[in-house]
Amino acid sequence: MKYFFLADGWTYNRIWERSGIWNENAWRRKPHIKCLPLGMIENNQVLWLHEVEEIIMMVEVIPVNENAKVSSNIGQVMLKRLIDTEQVIQSLLNAQQIFKSS
Repeated sequence: MKYFFLADGWTYNRIWERSGIWNENAWRRKPHIKCLPLGMIENNQVLWLHEVEEIIMMVEVIPVNENAKVSSNIGQVMLKRLIDTEQVIQSLLNAQQIFKSS
């Protein structure tokens, strides 16, 4: 598995795999992306950990609403590098951890 952190107020949009943008017709399914109940606070911003399947190479994230766009100079962001388990652990050890209740 691979992982990425995503801030509150943001969601993922397009997904890239090895041969290009994820094609649900070719794969006959949506990509595996799951928000885990574990996150951290960094620079006064809540970041939630997301799990993705190994074949995913890049995830485009966008603000959920117009307020998020206004509060940031960035209209959309591409996460060019997903992180592995060791990098997740290191990030969480160096930050204030938070947990989502079910």
